[in-house]
Amino acid sequence: MSNNMSGEASDEPYAAGPTAGLEGRDLEDRPEARTILESRDLSVFYGEEQALQSIDMEIPEKRVTAMIGPSGCGKSTYLRCINRMNDLIDVARVEGEMLFNGKDVYDDDVDPVALRRRIGMVFQQPNPFPKSIYDNVAYGLRLQDNTENLDEKVENALKKAALWDEVKDRLDESGLDLSGGQQQRLCIARAIAVDPEVVLMDEPASALDPVATSQIEDLIAEMAEEYTVVIVTHNMQQAARISDKTAVFLTGGELVEFDDTDKVFENPESDRVEDYITGKFG
Repeated sequence: MSNNMSGEASDEPYAAGPTAGLEGRDLEDRPEARTILESRDLSVFYGEEQALQSIDMEIPEKRVTAMIGPSGCGKSTYLRCINRMNDLIDVARVEGEMLFNGKDVYDDDVDPVALRRRIGMVFQQPNPFPKSIYDNVAYGLRLQDNTENLDEKVENALKKAALWDEVKDRLDESGLDLSGGQQQRLCIARAIAVDPEVVLMDEPASALDPVATSQIEDLIAEMAEEYTVVIVTHNMQQAARISDKTAVFLTGGELVEFDDTDKVFENPESDRVEDYITGKFG
């Protein structure tokens, strides 16, 4: 197993990424994507309860991968495995492997804090710090002592989060004074300011109105040009609109299907997935 945690691309062969997408996703001319995240026989337990059952999945680099399924099916649990957020839950136990650039993130020599700088996370509820807009974005950079050209880095992060034009004249105001959609984009700016490789999103638009949701979806599509995005969503239409790959988790923490998004929604292999997508259960 490779020990590459530097963020550099490995020379090892990787599985092909998606070759086609839904209407509106211009994927045809893009090269095949290498695998950046891979789980092998990954199971998670909360005490005696098993939340994930032996998940094998390969997530392509610089693509949007959506995870859908009914409540309690394990999709958020899987997301938290990627950057070891489950470490913060005392009763959680993880078995199997979660590889990032070929390195198991659960190896003893992996620092979870350093890992989370490279695999950022945006949560369901916007959670800006009770600080200025500027200080929210600069927070992670200062923790890393990465303050050279700080103003430029803050501005770039806010531009990438499609927020700069709305806040450039009020950077000293509290991030808590922003609207819900603006707060979520501020949290995205904070996550990408430290230049991660992967951005995890746990239902990032579920608490937002339709206009703010549309802004977040547009932003996610743009982010995939630079970052690998993994999103959990209850909104199947959202998954169909914005993702390249879709993973369908069903009751009991089972990954039932994982494929190109258009195939999952238009021609799923599993009858259970078809029943879920068409609303027959779930």
